Amino acid sequence: MKIVIIGCTHAGTAVAINSAKLYKNAEITVYERNDNISFLSCGIALHVQGVVKDPKGLFYSSPEQLRNIGVNTKMRHNVKNVDLKNKKIVVENLETKEEFDDTFDKLIITTGSWPIVPDIEGIHMENILLSKNFYHAQDIIKKTEQVKNIIVIGAGYIGVELVEAFREHGKNVTLIDIEDRILSRYLDKEFTDVAEKALLENGVKLALGEKVIKFEGKDNKVRKVITTKNEYETDMVVLAMGFSPNTALFKGQLDMLENGAIIVDEYMRTSVNDVFAAGDSCAVYYNPEGKYRYIPLATNAVRMGTIAAYNLAKPTLKYPGTQGTSGIKIYGNNFAATGLTESMAKSQNLNIDSIIITENNRPEFMPEYYSLTFKVVYDKNTERILGAQIVSKADLTQSINTMSVAIQNKMTIKDLAFIDFFFQPHFNKPWNFLNIAGLEYIK
Repeated sequence: MKIVIIGCTHAGTAVAINSAKLYKNAEITVYERNDNISFLSCGIALHVQGVVKDPKGLFYSSPEQLRNIGVNTKMRHNVKNVDLKNKKIVVENLETKEEFDDTFDKLIITTGSWPIVPDIEGIHMENILLSKNFYHAQDIIKKTEQVKNIIVIGAGYIGVELVEAFREHGKNVTLIDIEDRILSRYLDKEFTDVAEKALLENGVKLALGEKVIKFEGKDNKVRKVITTKNEYETDMVVLAMGFSPNTALFKGQLDMLENGAIIVDEYMRTSVNDVFAAGDSCAVYYNPEGKYRYIPLATNAVRMGTIAAYNLAKPTLKYPGTQGTSGIKIYGNNFAATGLTESMAKSQNLNIDSIIITENNRPEFMPEYYSLTFKVVYDKNTERILGAQIVSKADLTQSINTMSVAIQNKMTIKDLAFIDFFFQPHFNKPWNFLNIAGLEYIK
């Protein structure tokens, strides 16, 4: 069996490693445009901030490791053309500019995603930076040392983490987003209010509900960001406006969502025989809604890549779908979320309700305890749990992994009341706060 993998960040690395283990006689080739693999872009802000000193720690594999397990690893190679039905590809060696053809028995598309770069006047000036790969991280760090005023556009996880990192370096930072709340895709207002307060108290300027319409500069360097409401002076801009699937190569050959995310079945098979896809290039089955959505996360990518490898010879493992579970730390506040927020559910006209509780994480007789806010979103018709969120100074984020399991297994808000959780005063109360949310429902 001749296996070709296009792209090698998280999903591609998982496919390559697992295919090498599973198919000892297979010829496995990876084509990757960069000279590195498996870079954890979620660690860029930690690297910028100085928490992670050595960027090598943000890689969990390498081309050498793949070669050592028998994978024909072709770095700095760009796949320029793909004929899926005839199982042929055209590849360019980016070092030598040589082009050659290759064939496959099984193809796995793990081309990932790329930052959204809108068509705005002046956006291609040299100090308007992206935040995705290893080289972006190095560029951000280098330029941060030379500037005082920084604007971050996009108040998702990456944008919020970056502004905290820049403030740690004493920079004047403004965070701009078209939405009227930060992290609005992940958290409801009760939680984003806490996050915004923490940012403001630590000197971050928030420019929310504003759309960037123009960049002005001099000598190919941005000096001013113009929005629908204001103008902001700056020395550097970082774009963190989200990601889109890197799938233009396959347009017209595979079934996709409108944004180009490849649709795969539960075995990671695309609409063409012997062609699989995984990771940020794909749509994922979103369990809370029972439909496909685009949710680019490294966790999804690793799971999908692993499952794709197991299914190359025959259908073996099914992908169970995702809840889009995630977490973030903002100035000592630990946030985590899974599934639908209340605001997202209402925008979809779903018949939902929610329960929100404020509790302490441990008994008040303990010398130290912390307040927590926990919210559960559920379907009013079926009582099924659809989402959950938490914030606390204590790290209680693992509870959201528990809620992810509850959503995946179609548990109800009533079920939550009497799940068996242990009690020990060092860790929690006799009634776990997850239980308390369920008890609030059945009162």
